[in-house]
Parts: sequence; C-alpha cells; structure tokens
Amino acid sequence: MQLLLLSNSSSPQGYLTHALPDLRDWAATDDAEVLFVPYAAVTRSWDEYEAQVREALAPIGLRVRSVHHLGDGEEALAAIARATHIAVGGGNTFALVRQLRQTGQLKAIAQRVQGSASGGGARYLGWSAGSNIACPTLCTTNDMPIVDPQGFDTLGLLPFQINAHYTDAHPEGHRGETRQQRLREFAVRNPGVAVLGLPEGSGLRVDGSDYCLVGTDGLQARWFSGPAEPALLPLGPWAPSATESAK
Repeated sequence: MQLLLLSNSSSPQGYLTHALPDLRDWAATDDAEVLFVPYAAVTRSWDEYEAQVREALAPIGLRVRSVHHLGDGEEALAAIARATHIAVGGGNTFALVRQLRQTGQLKAIAQRVQGSASGGGARYLGWSAGSNIACPTLCTTNDMPIVDPQGFDTLGLLPFQINAHYTDAHPEGHRGETRQQRLREFAVRNPGVAVLGLPEGSGLRVDGSDYCLVGTDGLQARWFSGPAEPALLPLGPWAPSATESAK
C-alpha cells in the first residue's frame, strides 16, 4: 500500500502547503486525478471543500473530483474501484464514517487501497479525520460524536491507531484530562493496540512494509502502548515492531 497520513491540513504557510514535498512523493506523478471524499465537512458545503482541495493540489499537477457528485450508489462505487489516487479530508470523523458506511464506500475504499479490488491498489491520502479512518477503529479521534457512526470499525489499513493533532499542551487552569492521559486510557483498555500520536506538522508515510515519519524538523511523534509512558519517535524511517521490542 501507498499511504500518506497527515496530522493536519492548514498551516501558517497555507492549506496543505507545508506537506507539498511529501504529497509529490506520494502521488508519484505530476498528472493524475484524485478522487476526493469530503464527507467529514459539516459546517461548510462539500462543493466548497472540493474547491479548496483542488486549489491546494493544483501546484503539483493533481486534478480533484469529489465523490459526492456521483451520488450514493453504484456510480460512486465504480469510481472508487477505478481510482488510482484517493484523498479523504478532515473534519468530523463520526460524520465521515457514517456517510461512508451507509453508502458502502467504506468497504470499497479499503478494498481498493489494499489492492483486493480489480486493477491493483490505489494510493491513499488522508489528513485529520482522513488519517483517523486508516486505522482499525475511530476510537482515538478527538472529535465529538455528533452522529451515530453505526460502528467504530474503519478502513483497517494500519495495525495500530493514530491520534491526529496530538499535543502535550495543558492550558493553565484546565482541570480535565490531557490528551496523553486519554490515549493512555485507550492503551490500557485495549492491550495490544498501540496509538501513534502525530503532532501538528507531521505525518506518516507508508510504502509497502516501510514506515517513515515525515514533517517539520524537530517534531517528535508519540507511541502509546499499554500503561507505560509514551515513547518519543523522531522523524525518519521507523518500524513499529522495533518500538514495541524496545519497551
């Protein structure tokens, strides 16, 4: 599989601008059509979301078409089965999963990216909610469950979970649990299912069986497994199995 899973899309440089070098590597071409999934957008229209992503990816030669123009039936499923590049945008993970599940597109995307559909595997790009659903479940999202997703299972492209927008911040006067505490709770209650915390400006590139943490110099990801303190992971090539054996 060829995956690029970003923590965030917006940055001081612009929308997806910070990730353009990694996006070029992921695309592996300067002329391709990306099938875009906008369903995580709730307070803006899917047309507006499509236009924003189209503008962001145009500098690297990628054309964008949103799947919502194709309806909820067979035409959309056929487009997924043909796609060479699929991008799933951020927003609310619960709304995204509900729409994908109700239309049958969740299973179709998983099959297409894994190469179990005809024509080999599509390249998969996700940011925020789009990265969350590459995992076995949506259980480590930061989002509010504004709708019933009709199940927690997602694409299952990875053997571990991601927490996008990960932060160690603890605002002064805040009496609630920190992000780290919440993720450690998940790791304790789900032994054997680790969580990769991706801070803003970082992402995970998957090339077959090879993993690489990408992003702004100096960033470190977090690896939560069981009750232990999270491990710090520098950017660069990384093996989840090596992280586990080092604990």
